[in-house]
Amino acid sequence: MKVNAKTSLRRLVLFAGVVLLGQTAYAEVMYQCVDESGHKSFSNIRSANKNAKCTAMDLGPATSAPGNKAPSSARTPTPASFPKVDDSAQKNRDADRRRILETELAAEQKNLEQARKDLAAQEETVLPEERFGPQQRCVAGKDGKQTCSSVGGSGINGAKVEERLTPFKDKVALHERNVQAIQKELSKFR
Repeated sequence: MKVNAKTSLRRLVLFAGVVLLGQTAYAEVMYQCVDESGHKSFSNIRSANKNAKCTAMDLGPATSAPGNKAPSSARTPTPASFPKVDDSAQKNRDADRRRILETELAAEQKNLEQARKDLAAQEETVLPEERFGPQQRCVAGKDGKQTCSSVGGSGINGAKVEERLTPFKDKVALHERNVQAIQKELSKFR
């Protein structure tokens, strides 16, 4: 059977229409199911539990959330009974918040410095279990006997070193992110 482009396009459009209609109808029905112990559940699929009693709830056509139609200046004004903070009290609160953030920043920078020192100390150290052991090199002699000697033993297993360093690197990264977050908060004051 030969299928031309026009027939393929018609099939595609028909398939897309069926899928879209199916999704619209699917979204319009919800089921409220009550099981034998009285627990209610809501779903767009009827419960598989045969003992549950399910009732279809027609929700009507699906709607999308409305966008912001009114500009921010057209918002409802603050009621007169709403508590207000005077300027001096707000300035005191802001000063306290700034002081707290600056204290946190100093502590976090100290923690970052220590984490970097710990990482540097770990990077300088190679543990015995991270070294490759000596290897044997054997050579056959003229008389047919094999002569073996130890070779190497100074290689470092990079994967084991990296595995040991990962928690230290993670700690440095954590403190760097914390410092950046606090600095971002402090920049809102300036």
